[in-house]
Amino acid sequence: MPAKSVSHKLKTALVKTTGQLISPSKSPDEALGDFFLEVQSRQVYDDGKTFVDLIPKKRANQIVKEYRLAQKDPNFDLRDFVSRHFYEFMPDRQPEYIFSPTVSPREHARGLWSELRRRNRKDRGSLIALPHEYVVPGGRFSEQFYWDSYFIMLGLAADGHWDIMHGMMQNYQYMIRKFGFIPTANRTYFLSRSQPPFFSHMVKLMAGHRGRTRTYLEFLPSMVAEYRFWMKGRRSVNEHLDHQAFARVVQMPNGVILNRYYDNKTSPRPESLREDLETAERSSNANKEKLFLDLRAGAESGWDFSSRWFRNSRDIESIHTTDLVPVDLNCLLYQLETTIAETYQLLRQPLLKRKFQAFADKRAQTILRYCWDEEEQFFCDYDFREGKSTGRVTLAGVFPLYAKIATSQQAKAVAERLEQDFLKDGGLITTLVDNGQQWDAPNGWAPLHWTTIQGLRAYGYYTLADDIKQRWMHSTEQVFSTKHKMIEKYDVAHESRVGGGGEYPLQDGFGWTNGVYAALRDEDEK
Repeated sequence: MPAKSVSHKLKTALVKTTGQLISPSKSPDEALGDFFLEVQSRQVYDDGKTFVDLIPKKRANQIVKEYRLAQKDPNFDLRDFVSRHFYEFMPDRQPEYIFSPTVSPREHARGLWSELRRRNRKDRGSLIALPHEYVVPGGRFSEQFYWDSYFIMLGLAADGHWDIMHGMMQNYQYMIRKFGFIPTANRTYFLSRSQPPFFSHMVKLMAGHRGRTRTYLEFLPSMVAEYRFWMKGRRSVNEHLDHQAFARVVQMPNGVILNRYYDNKTSPRPESLREDLETAERSSNANKEKLFLDLRAGAESGWDFSSRWFRNSRDIESIHTTDLVPVDLNCLLYQLETTIAETYQLLRQPLLKRKFQAFADKRAQTILRYCWDEEEQFFCDYDFREGKSTGRVTLAGVFPLYAKIATSQQAKAVAERLEQDFLKDGGLITTLVDNGQQWDAPNGWAPLHWTTIQGLRAYGYYTLADDIKQRWMHSTEQVFSTKHKMIEKYDVAHESRVGGGGEYPLQDGFGWTNGVYAALRDEDEK
């Protein structure tokens, strides 16, 4: 048989088993062009993420060519065309967990790890291969999501799954080497943005098991690379005083560099194209690229979406994420700087240790100077375009306690405000605005309960922290008793306890809820 035929048959077999890869340099919208726009805008699938996650059976340019020919037929059926040219990836896993109505929420969370584990060593469509096994959030989220992973790891650690945790961290090492940063998740359409930088927290968590020196040294290059990603553009801002911001860096009035959420693209998000186009249509903002950039930056924040990013707290059309210096992001970067400084101390490199500690000290001082809102007696995001606090009181304002940079008086004021305005029967509401966005009231989220509880404990507010913990765990247990699920978010202000709002239906699984619940529940058993 001619070599050419063998090669063709081999390629055909590979397509059947792994699907066609959309080049990592291209997300599906770039690869499929007008065909992609037609599928997403016509809402072939209720959830736009469904289509971007499908695997093409042929190369993208061939599909587009066939589409342009097929659409000339008066009987052309777009949904049928999609179903014939794409398929859904079925993960290679063997679930071991079988639900029992008599199982406790803690046992359920422990059993779900096998359901949520994935191994993907081949690129498939928009899904990027990773060298090690990982745990996904669940539901529509079938990738290794960045900030979710830290809170998932809290539960994996509680259940002794250190090898999986280490593998997930090595996946991040791999992505940093390949892309220069940690993307939102391992999808080609996420390669222009990251998420809240919790990698150094993963390092500290792992250090508790594998040893501080060993772990810190293993992951130092990755931490430094992540820091460089967030600080890219610092020299551009410093050298051009008229440039107040560039990429993810912002020069504050005192000359210190803080950071903001951003994205490297200014087009609608591929996974939410229809929603972004509808937002743009409603918006009076003539600069649509800025609007799309702010939507993408809001997605990078993990808070997609919330009134904290809006000029008008009820209108997503007024989003201006890139005008803001988020208090939580900068606290996380402070913690990254201090962890890098600690690692250089372990390496006995005093100059580098002092350098990163100086970065951290300046950042902490600047956060306290510009993000503390005297009128609200709370930490808020800073609007660097307006030169003032946004005045939006949210659970992001507890991060200075979580990072241990707040003064004792500030911590006292924050604790009082939490108890007075945020604490509900089922836990903490995310903001004081109820507007239908999922990162607003009445929803409560596992990661923000964790950071708030730890922040309060750091300043000695153990009674309030324990009250919050018990209320939130009761919410998860209450929903579990009726729905037999651990869900993505909870309505902590109403009896149903099932969260809502946002761009997609409520998801179950759910990785970070399982992780935080397991970590908090196990505290009671020690």
